[in-house]
Amino acid sequence: MKVNRLRALRGPNLWSRHTAIEATVSCTPEECDLGRLEGFDARLRERFPALGALPEPTAEGVITMAHALELAALALQTEAGCPVSFSRTIAAPEPGIYQVVVEYSVEEVGRAAFDAALELLQAARDGTPFDVGAVVARLKELDEDLRLGPSTGSIVEAAVRRGIPYRRLTSGSLVQLGWGSKQRRIQAAECDSTSAIAESIAQDKELTKKLLHAVGVPVPLGRPVRDAEDAWRAAQELGGAVVVKPRDGNQGKGVTVNVREREQVLAAYETASRHGSEVMVERYLPGIDFRLLVVGNRLVAAARRDPPLVIGDGVHTVRELVERVNADPRRGDGHATPLTRIRLDAIAQERLAQQGLTPDSVPALGQRVVLRNNANLSTGGSATDVTDEVHPLVAQRAVLAAMTVGLDVCGVDVVCQSIVHPLEEQQGGIVEVNAAPGLRMHLSPSYGKGRDVGQAIVDHMFPPGEDGRIPLVAVTGTNGKTTTVRLTAHLLAAHGWRVGFTDTNGVYVQGRVIDRGDCSGPKSARRLLAHPDVDAAVLETARGGMLREGLAFDRCLVAVVTNIGTGDHLGLNYITTTEDVAVLKRVIVQNVAPHGYAVLNAADPHCVAMAPACPGQVIYFGPDARHPVVATHRALGKRVVFVDQGALVAAEGGWQVRLPLADIPLTNGGRIPFQVDNAMAAVAAAWAAGASWEAIARGLASFEATVQAVPGRFNRFDYRGATVIADYGHNPDAIAALCRTVEAMPAAKRIVVISAAGDRRDQDIVEQTRLLGQVFDEAVLYEDACQRGRADGETLALLQQGLQGAPRTRWHVAIRGEFAAIDTALQRLQPGDLALILIDQVDEALAHIARRVAEASAPAAATAG
Repeated sequence: MKVNRLRALRGPNLWSRHTAIEATVSCTPEECDLGRLEGFDARLRERFPALGALPEPTAEGVITMAHALELAALALQTEAGCPVSFSRTIAAPEPGIYQVVVEYSVEEVGRAAFDAALELLQAARDGTPFDVGAVVARLKELDEDLRLGPSTGSIVEAAVRRGIPYRRLTSGSLVQLGWGSKQRRIQAAECDSTSAIAESIAQDKELTKKLLHAVGVPVPLGRPVRDAEDAWRAAQELGGAVVVKPRDGNQGKGVTVNVREREQVLAAYETASRHGSEVMVERYLPGIDFRLLVVGNRLVAAARRDPPLVIGDGVHTVRELVERVNADPRRGDGHATPLTRIRLDAIAQERLAQQGLTPDSVPALGQRVVLRNNANLSTGGSATDVTDEVHPLVAQRAVLAAMTVGLDVCGVDVVCQSIVHPLEEQQGGIVEVNAAPGLRMHLSPSYGKGRDVGQAIVDHMFPPGEDGRIPLVAVTGTNGKTTTVRLTAHLLAAHGWRVGFTDTNGVYVQGRVIDRGDCSGPKSARRLLAHPDVDAAVLETARGGMLREGLAFDRCLVAVVTNIGTGDHLGLNYITTTEDVAVLKRVIVQNVAPHGYAVLNAADPHCVAMAPACPGQVIYFGPDARHPVVATHRALGKRVVFVDQGALVAAEGGWQVRLPLADIPLTNGGRIPFQVDNAMAAVAAAWAAGASWEAIARGLASFEATVQAVPGRFNRFDYRGATVIADYGHNPDAIAALCRTVEAMPAAKRIVVISAAGDRRDQDIVEQTRLLGQVFDEAVLYEDACQRGRADGETLALLQQGLQGAPRTRWHVAIRGEFAAIDTALQRLQPGDLALILIDQVDEALAHIARRVAEASAPAAATAG
């Protein structure tokens, strides 16, 4: 079996709403029927017993190697603990070719599982060894390394529950929540509103203590020290037991607690100095270590933290006791499990020495052996939820501490005998205030009830009812996409929104170009949705991007399908029929928000068939009120847009608004039918997105088909008394629409300039010139760089074939080069003639035409002067 292509679908796609690996594979004849590979199934299960049953035979009654690959790639991820369940194998039109689709939760893990599945199948086929345990362990380790940690993950999960979209910006914990101007960002348990100054204060333990003491929060007294002797002097000044720790430490590293003697203090200083540039000595507060989590201005969780320890049984050594504790399945090496394995490292051995023990000592029965001074979960400690036990005054002190430092998400470390009594009554105090606190102890405590602290952070960042989304309009179809995108964006801008849009010409924000080229795919869409100045987004969503990577968004407010017609790009990527095109374009309709709309062409049966797939409502646009689909939808009290007596009409139930076509320059007073369709689609989209009718009317009146507004979309020029129209029409449906429009325009002679992209089917290229031959008197055929695999002259031959027996075309010529072809046509024009130039290199061709028009008008201008 050979993998011909493998790609990651990173959003909703042709197959499902899941992220997935899609591979195109070719199987040998015997691999197309595993029944012909004797003993293969047994060898496969011997190597991977947890594989499960192979799928049901295909319609031809066979099971293929591609199906086995699908099952193995999914099962390996499942065994590694990945939350995946969807997979599918589809036979391509070509014999022996299959598309294998397997869901993933982490892309790198999905790819690695796919590669491992291939190795497994090869081993089963050849009878060679395959260590499935090692493979699953490797996948599990990769998954734990790459997936979001528990803190960030809990916030993202809470955001998803509230319908807030997210995007991971790095391989680490930096995540964007929401889109455009409503986006927020988190990194671990930090919000984008977390102050850098507050973080700096929290890292300086002495400064934190001073600020808290100043506002009446109980804290242990102490001071920074210069050296070991100064540490001893500070301990004497404080009297009693002290704590020695780094001034800017974290996770309890270098901390020594409850020391009184000179030797102990000097040794503690040396330990602390190895973990920080400055050392603090402060009064030791006897009691229990508690972590209180403050979000915004309220306490949301609290946990009692116990240091890592073992209980002696009089038989086993400390090392053996640690091994027994670490056997708890809740303990792991990273942050993915509720508890972390206890480590017998240098710090633990130092703590053992303070108790007169070594790792090989046998503690007495019942003896508590503490292995760390601090109670962090990351070092093997445990946590017990005590949220419901916190005294209101203790909660108040924690909130005041967070506010004083300036942290909106804050872990407050409290030491006291009991959390149920005020700190002042028991000589307790706040010993640290932490930015970016770990949330694991609250999400999955060792004992007690887990708290949804991720939800608390999301609620702090997004007010009630806010989902971080901006109006998002996705536009697809065979023709008219770019014009519809640009007009829709113009209407939304007239409403007062800062609008961004993507199309085949670039990425635009408030009219400013931030990228050029064909930007109708998901990469450009994600770029736009990350822009902070975008209040509404309109995305041209072309077939290529959907096939290559899926959608850039989880759902849209409005999905527009302009038309399907006879389709385009047929024969590419196994999209071979008009029905295949419709199924692909339907993806955006399937991912409309429940409160959103699909805008569908009532005159196109393929578009009408998409309506049941829409989770929201449907707005139909059509040629007139009597069209059966329009009339039926309107009778049901639903939204429709149609043309009636020289006006574009939007209606819902008994309500309607009329927009005269004479006031819509794009349509030339309604004389350009395909522009009328584009205007209806855009009006319906703007209506669905929430634009006012005043803004829609104002926007329609101020939008014209200029080179600046819609480059390559029926742009008109005056050339020495002749009319020149430049358009990007490049498929039979577009050519047919242009022919109908041009035929209705008066002209002494009509001339067309045309080429064709080499990746179109032969019959589509021939059909274009067959249609043109019925309307145009002359034709200039050209070939340029866009041959896409065809030999020189091949495209021209197909174009010429379409003109054979043409009823109207009496002259044509074949030319190499787009600009040369344009010049040839212009030279043949006389006043009163009309030229339709079907351009390929849109910006360059339009600039070339504009130069020729300027040159032609220059002598006349000079004479007039």
